[in-house]
Amino acid sequence: MAAISSNNASNWIREFHPSDRTSPRMICFPHAGGAASYYFPVSRALSGQVEVLAVQYPGRQDRYAEPAIGNVENLAAAIFRELPREDLDRTWLFGHSMGAAVAFEVARLMERELDRSPLGIILSGRRAPSRFRDETLHRQGDAAIIANVQALSGTDATVFDDPDTHRLIMPALRADYRAIETYRPSGTPRVSCPIHVFVGDADPLSTLDEAGSWRDHTTGGFTMRVFQGDHFYLTARPAEVIAAISQLIVPAPPRA
Repeated sequence: MAAISSNNASNWIREFHPSDRTSPRMICFPHAGGAASYYFPVSRALSGQVEVLAVQYPGRQDRYAEPAIGNVENLAAAIFRELPREDLDRTWLFGHSMGAAVAFEVARLMERELDRSPLGIILSGRRAPSRFRDETLHRQGDAAIIANVQALSGTDATVFDDPDTHRLIMPALRADYRAIETYRPSGTPRVSCPIHVFVGDADPLSTLDEAGSWRDHTTGGFTMRVFQGDHFYLTARPAEVIAAISQLIVPAPPRA
């Protein structure tokens, strides 16, 4: 694969800060309506310790002209084809909200197609797929979706005030809502790698019990870390989240 960078990369992968390629790698998956740039502060904070790569879904930012993919499994399959195959033994996946479901499906593909697992997956702000809710916002008008975005505080609501920006954003946002609201894998799919769940204690999209059900989706280890906050607790508490990520994936220095 060609060198991955924020300037000249695969359309799917962004790297905002260089790394030495020997540190742990973390591939980040955005939330519904989100973009790779959401993880720029994470990359900056972990620069020098972790190789942070962020996925850029089609239909947004520099990929706005491409059709968005309104199905989690299809989106995961498209991403899987573009991910670096080397150094999987140092690779972690991190996904927030819709990105958690996509990261989980990418991990399943790694195990099924490559017979290899990531070191672990960190799933944030998303209930387990076995805890399905009947949600239909993707079938409703733009106003209902925008109101939901405003309530969750995931996107600056003022971006919808400009008609041209509104026109560019809504197709991808609606496709993302369709993808996550219709995501319902059969049975209880599992991965063999550890699952680490992050969740806000006041998240309206995932109770602590629903988040804890991710333990049923791995045959490896499971941990859950609860943060104070709502669905976007990680935006409000970046230092705590970065510290929690580092504790999981950055090797401890050798003892003197």
